[in-house]
Amino acid sequence: MIPFVRELAFEYGRCDQVSPLIRRVIARNPGPFTYTGTGVYIVGRGEVAVIDPGPDLPEHFEALKAALAGERVTHVLVTHHHLDHSPLAHPLADLFGAKVHGRPAPTDHGEAAAPGLEEGADDRFRPDVELADGDVISGPDWTLEAVTTPGHTSNHVCFALKEENALFSGDHIMGWSTTVITPPDGDMADYFESLAKVRARTFDTLWPTHGAPVREVTPFIDAYIAHRRAREAQILEALGAGFTSIPAMVPSLYAAVDPRLHPAAALSVLAHMNQLVKEGRVLAEGEGLAGLYRLA
Repeated sequence: MIPFVRELAFEYGRCDQVSPLIRRVIARNPGPFTYTGTGVYIVGRGEVAVIDPGPDLPEHFEALKAALAGERVTHVLVTHHHLDHSPLAHPLADLFGAKVHGRPAPTDHGEAAAPGLEEGADDRFRPDVELADGDVISGPDWTLEAVTTPGHTSNHVCFALKEENALFSGDHIMGWSTTVITPPDGDMADYFESLAKVRARTFDTLWPTHGAPVREVTPFIDAYIAHRRAREAQILEALGAGFTSIPAMVPSLYAAVDPRLHPAAALSVLAHMNQLVKEGRVLAEGEGLAGLYRLA
């Protein structure tokens, strides 16, 4: 069982000091994929970085302006190109004369064929500065390192805060839920590698964009990985029981999950299936959600 962390005290639009160097403002965009809404992180004082400015909501933009009054935003950082993370990046950066840092949206994000999946892709997102793994961004009292973590999306990047041994984990690791992997842009093999990469860094705290922080990091990541391996085993078991299509197996595999999430769950199963096919453990006739699959 994943030790989810779901308790979170907040008010929409309020700026809360959540650690010595971190403040958070939560947007009013709750939902089945965003939990209570997008948590925007402000790092530092005076000269600050803003991580995942969030959705293009006038009320939310005004709340960010109020939280940042009297300060200078030197960097705007984006973990990935989804509409609950990146749309306000350039408006906020333009307001303060800053640049947007991140990785560009892929040309084939794979979500156009799945209406209503997640919050949708901001496929026009282009950072002013394209980050590579290990790039460092700093301010007067803070240091952030880009940690590339493909899997949820191919352009996903987390940000490590050196002074607090913390990681802003975007949607790569969330305290309240597992992460959706959406082929063809999302890749399960990449995701497993990225989880191992973060685990090896032994961070003290993870700050997801949605929900509460994760304080017991290594056990949490271990449970995340174990959950994915268990799901993989369930898929193999379903194939062994005679299921040949992903839509047929999802209702039983995800019986305890909100049915609104089943379309996303089907794509996570597809991500597992793609990995199993690459590994030679499963054979495919056709591809995608319309494909037929059997044990090798």
